Amino acid sequence: MSEKVIMLGNEAIARGAYEAGVKVSAAYPGTPSTEISENLVKYKDSLYCEWSPNEKVATEVVIGASVSGVRAMSCMKHVGFNVAADPTYTVSYMGVNGGLVIVVADDPGLYSSQNEQDTRMVARAAQLPVIEPSDSAEAKEFIKIAFDLSEQFDRPFVYRTTTRLAHSQGLVELNERKEIEDKPYEKNIRKNVMMPGNAKLRHVEIEKRNQELAEAANTLPINRVEMNDTKIGVITSGIPYQYVKEALPEASVLKLGLVNPLPRKLIEDFASKVDTLYVVEELDPVIETQVKSWGIKAIGKEIFTVQGEYSANMIRQAILKEELDISKPAEAPGRPPILCPGCPHRGVYYVLNKLKIHAAGDIGCYTLGAVAPLSVVDTTICMGASISSLHGMEKAKGKEYIKNWVAVIGDSTFLHTGVNSLMNMMYNKATGTVIILDNSTTGMTGHQDHAATGKTLQGDPTYAIDIPALCRAIGVKNVVEVNARDIQAVEKAVKEEIAKDEVSVIITKTPCVLLDKSKKPLYQTHTDKCKKCGMCMKPGCPAMTKNADGTISIDDTMCTGCGLCASLCKFDAIELVKEGDR
Repeated sequence: MSEKVIMLGNEAIARGAYEAGVKVSAAYPGTPSTEISENLVKYKDSLYCEWSPNEKVATEVVIGASVSGVRAMSCMKHVGFNVAADPTYTVSYMGVNGGLVIVVADDPGLYSSQNEQDTRMVARAAQLPVIEPSDSAEAKEFIKIAFDLSEQFDRPFVYRTTTRLAHSQGLVELNERKEIEDKPYEKNIRKNVMMPGNAKLRHVEIEKRNQELAEAANTLPINRVEMNDTKIGVITSGIPYQYVKEALPEASVLKLGLVNPLPRKLIEDFASKVDTLYVVEELDPVIETQVKSWGIKAIGKEIFTVQGEYSANMIRQAILKEELDISKPAEAPGRPPILCPGCPHRGVYYVLNKLKIHAAGDIGCYTLGAVAPLSVVDTTICMGASISSLHGMEKAKGKEYIKNWVAVIGDSTFLHTGVNSLMNMMYNKATGTVIILDNSTTGMTGHQDHAATGKTLQGDPTYAIDIPALCRAIGVKNVVEVNARDIQAVEKAVKEEIAKDEVSVIITKTPCVLLDKSKKPLYQTHTDKCKKCGMCMKPGCPAMTKNADGTISIDDTMCTGCGLCASLCKFDAIELVKEGDR
């Protein structure tokens, strides 16, 4: 008998990929998609998983696996889909051999992202079919369906999930792994070599395949009609389906599992049976726009927002016009995001703040250098953009302008796309200073390994990219390595390197404090020695608080023993407590 267990959405996707017979998976960690690969690697005896340097590489890896004849899957968050766009748009023309699925996790509500883009829009532009589940059980089953349809229609599939689905739980039925026989590889230049003459022919072919899939969508079981009271009909998909069922239990619902291409006949038939038709979808009006283009009267974004997540209460208010008697939530104290106690980036930012230096920022936990009291990160755009944007500033305003600017980027992000930007600086004769905040992990998404950590996703030891040597190989003459906790050394390096009329790279090589789980020493204050100068408070460590009389206290449950506060105190008011005394 099959077993039923509670699973998170991401865990269920991983289980579904395992059961579907996937043999190769590649990804770059990015919330809310990260845990898919972290769960899939539990089945490494049956399949291969890797962290790739970025999403483009990950997608190219699985395209190669598909061409060779096995089922393959790449995973990423929505902004990572942009990085993967180049191979994705082209593989849409190529089609597949073994089934190919690209899992993309959107982030309605911007819980951990720099924009709120809708993957369905990108997939439509790439002419790729999109499947979207509504709960953990569907998350597992729909991924299996996606692989079957991929091979049936010779199409790569986009599998869209969202933060809410990825991190919510549901009951999932476990099944045995389906061992899929490898498809034989046959050389096919016209199909797999996308030079213009072949691509023109493939474009015609994929249009034909998409039409066939659109016709089949009318009878696919993942698109289902739930007829109830016909006064209200709702077309919906994904997590919003759950809100619709809660808010409108008596309404008729057309639940779409395949959201591109849409099942036109099914939609037209459903619309003809209800008095008023609503389209409920988070973010962009993807379904609504197409439905209205067919001359079907529907209500959608006239009453719903294009921003953020939906809720059952929102639907009640918008459709039923209910005045909800909802008590105001308790006003909890504000908790702004902040670097962890003991974070090695804090000392670096303290120095930059002290020297009044601006930082072009990047994507990582170090983006928090933008908030008070450090407030040194002036820009954050996308992965690798810190270096490129600093270069653009110099070309716009001259080398003297950026004498009080640096680019800051993490080690994982540097390997993701920062390398390209540094090459561009060298090639185009820049003079800026880049600080690589090397904390030996991909910190923001939960401490995943990368190409410089010496360990693979599957836990195997491997060659670790030597970041200083890589920078020198690109042509950077000035490569300085310092301990991020040695603020005097950091300050000296920054002053010296920004003064040079050449590209400089400062690498602050200090592991993330959360990587070391061992017992750590702590610091304590002596209020009788405290001069209330506030120097130790300037870096904004959350373990430190100011007492009513202006003296300082250190929370021993939060202190990680980094010593930054003690290095700033000139009055011996902060003392190291030995580990054994803790």
